[in-house]
Order: sequence, then structure tokens, then C-alpha cells
Amino acid sequence: MAEKIVKENKMGTMPVTRLLLTMSLPMIASMLVQAFYNVVDTMFVSYIPYEGEGASPAVAALSIAFIVQNLQIAVGVGTGVGVNALISRNLGMKDQKTANAIAANGMFLAACSYIFFLLLGIFAVKPFMQLMNQSDAAVVEAGTTYLSICLIFSFGSCAQLMIEKLMQSTGRTMLSMYTQGLGAIINIVLDPIFILEPGTPLFDGAFVMPFGLGMGVAGAAIATVIGQIASAIFGIIINHKLNHDVHLTFRGFKPDWRLIKEIYVIGIPSIIMGSIGSVMTGGLNLIFNGFGALTTAAQNVMGIYFKLQSFVFMPVFGLNNGLIPIVGYNYGAQKRKRIVRVAIVSCAIAVGFMTLGLVLMQLIPAQMLGIFNVSEGAPEMRIGVQALRTISLSFIFAGVSITIGGVFSAFGKSLFSMFVSIARQLVVLLPVAFLLAQTADGLMAIWWAFPIAELMSIVMSVVFLLILWHKTIKKLPDDGVVVRVEDM
Repeated sequence: MAEKIVKENKMGTMPVTRLLLTMSLPMIASMLVQAFYNVVDTMFVSYIPYEGEGASPAVAALSIAFIVQNLQIAVGVGTGVGVNALISRNLGMKDQKTANAIAANGMFLAACSYIFFLLLGIFAVKPFMQLMNQSDAAVVEAGTTYLSICLIFSFGSCAQLMIEKLMQSTGRTMLSMYTQGLGAIINIVLDPIFILEPGTPLFDGAFVMPFGLGMGVAGAAIATVIGQIASAIFGIIINHKLNHDVHLTFRGFKPDWRLIKEIYVIGIPSIIMGSIGSVMTGGLNLIFNGFGALTTAAQNVMGIYFKLQSFVFMPVFGLNNGLIPIVGYNYGAQKRKRIVRVAIVSCAIAVGFMTLGLVLMQLIPAQMLGIFNVSEGAPEMRIGVQALRTISLSFIFAGVSITIGGVFSAFGKSLFSMFVSIARQLVVLLPVAFLLAQTADGLMAIWWAFPIAELMSIVMSVVFLLILWHKTIKKLPDDGVVVRVEDM
């Protein structure tokens, strides 16, 4: 009987830096497009006509709606992280059959997620909006309209998130970029047409919208779901035609509860981590309710900040999405040196992105706020400049923590990341924000809760990484093992 060496995936052979860039750059590019969409979406909404100064109440409405949208993304991405890690690990161990079964069960779980958010969209949106803003009926009305549409038609988003993880798990991040990019571009093109009325002045009157349907926040929601549905359809097609490492089929499909359990052992901590962000943002909005007439202004600032910071965080998350399958594959292939190298390179690049974001928010915060139709004398300008300069002090620490969290996910240790996230956002950030809100500076001091919480999180992340190093990573062989099959 002759023997042959099994041909190995590029994640086990390509030079680490080039591999990370090859896998991450497409996702970074697509996430930057997504970040641009986030800014454009809110920017056009800020020009919806209303009586008053500063950003439109519609900005606060979208900010509050994002709490639930972020929950939906957390469920989709967290489940996808479990699918991604398991598929890449099984491909590393040359177990094609199990990898295919994981993919099918992942799509089944995406369908279950949609049913849950459909029910939320029908029954829970208005009470939620009334809880989050107790002083501005315009914010409640706009948020109810926008969020109901987004959730009822969220089947596109659920499918899109899962299909992207299937492609990422096999190293085909360029396909994932095409999928994300298509949806974002469609959204960007449709936003001004659906949201604004003809003749709407933009950018201090420098440009006038020549045409538009004038649908307001409903138009923003419709543009969003159209982009998501188009992206999902396109992703399913190209995954079927071009992603040959994973064969997605539902012929004779039955849910495999053992695999589903494995997916959620990895994925639930990621879901909880993402959901904690929604809890944190919801808690901050409730704290803002204590500032009376400034409630909507504070919520506007929070919404604008999250849109702007997406330009900084989205590339780092894209980098992390490239990191996870590489580490997962090389963990399965038992290659310690490659795991360490890719983690170090990824961390250095992440810190670079975060440093750039820090510099920009320190130097030009007023100009950034002006993108969203915030005038010089508006309360959002005074509050927002302080918020951007203070929160951005946490960026570099966040870059390190995100990278370490990606390593945890790839090793199936997402519980570590979950504990860090809970401690940062619930144990530290919210209580500190509440206490700072009671001080004389009140709304101006509250933003210091972000860097305080991030300092704590990096300490916890490093401690957990040392535990993982001594218990698992350190014991792996340097160069892995050669997998052979018999040629009968």
C-alpha cells in the first residue's frame, strides 16, 4: 500500500503575515464599506426636516433601534462563530463529512433566529421604544417605524450572517467581501432616494437633493432590508458555486442536536458578549432619561459615536474574522508557532487601526459631528466633542482585547471572552456611568466610564490568555503533525 500526503489548506502552509492579510483584507474592506453605510444611513436621516437645532430626533430613534439590531447581529454572528470555528477545525483534521453537517445545521439555526426576531418585530417594538425614551414622542414614533420594518424582514440579515461565516471558515474571505459589499452598496444607493424629499438642502446648503421619495425613517429601514436580502441571495449562490471545501445540502436533513450543542458551546459566549453591548447601550439610554430635556441630545450623541467608531472597530473585527479560522485550523493541525505568530501580527495591526481612530477623534471631533447636521450651537456639539475625545482614550486597549478574544474563540474558550465582556460593560461601565451621572459634571463626566472599563478588560484578557497559554498553547508541538492517508 502506497502512502500520500494529504494536500493541506493554505491556512496550514502559507506564510503567516501574508495569510492573515490575504484573509483579512477582503473582510476589512467589506466592513469599511459597511461602516461607510452606517455613517451614510444616519447622515441622511439627520436631514429629515423637524423643528429644532442639532441632529434630528430620528438619529436618536435609530440609535435606540440599534440596541435590538445589535442583539440580532450578536445572535447571528455568535452562532456563526461557533460554526466557523468548528468547520475550520474539522477541515484541519480532514473530516469533510462533519464540516458539511455543521454548515447545514448552521443554516437551520439562522432560520430559527429569524422566527424569534420576527415575533419581536410584531409584538415588542413600541413598548421598548417607550421605555428607552420617556420624554420625546417623535423619537418613539420614528424608532417604532424603523425597527418594526427591520425586524419583520430580517430573514435576509440572518441568512447573510451565516453564509458569510461558512465562506470565512474555509479561507474564502474574498467571497465574503463580495457578499457584504453588495448589500452595503445597495443600501448606500437607496438611502438618500428613499429617505429624503426632492429639494432637501444638504451640507449647509452646498448640495440640494434633486429627487427622492421622502419616506423618512421608513425609507431607511426599507433600504436596509433590501440590501440585506440581496446580499443573502448573492451569498447563497456564490457559496454553492465557489466554496468547494464545504458542501451545503439539505437533502434528508435533520437537526443534529450533538453538533448544535457543540456550535453553541463556542457560540453562546459570543452571543452573550454581543448581547451585553445591547444591555449596556440600553442601560446608558435609561441613564440619559435622567437628564430631562437633554435626553434626546445625549441619545443622538451616543448614536453618532457608534456610527463613527464603526470606522475604527469594523476593520479590527474584520481582522479578527481572518484570525479565528487561521488559529482554529492550526490548532487542529497542532502548529503552535503559526498560532503565536498570527496572534502577534494581528494584535499589532489592530493597535495601528485603533491608534489612527484615537488621533482623529482627538483632533477633529467637531468636524465629525458636523457630518450629521449638528450645528455649532447645538447641545449635541458641546456634549459630543467631550464624548468623542474621552471615549477614544480606550481604543488602543480595546484593540488588544479584541485580538485576544479572537484567540479565545478559535480555541473554543469563548467563555473567557464572555467573562471579560460582562465585567467590562455590566460590572464596571454601567455602574461607573451611573455614579458619574450623579456628579456635578453629570452628562459631561459620564463618558469616562468607557476608558475606565477598558483598562479593566485588558487586565482580565491578559490573565485569561496566560491561563490558555500554560494549559493548552504551550503544550502544542512547534511544527504540527503530518496527516497521511492510505492509497488503496
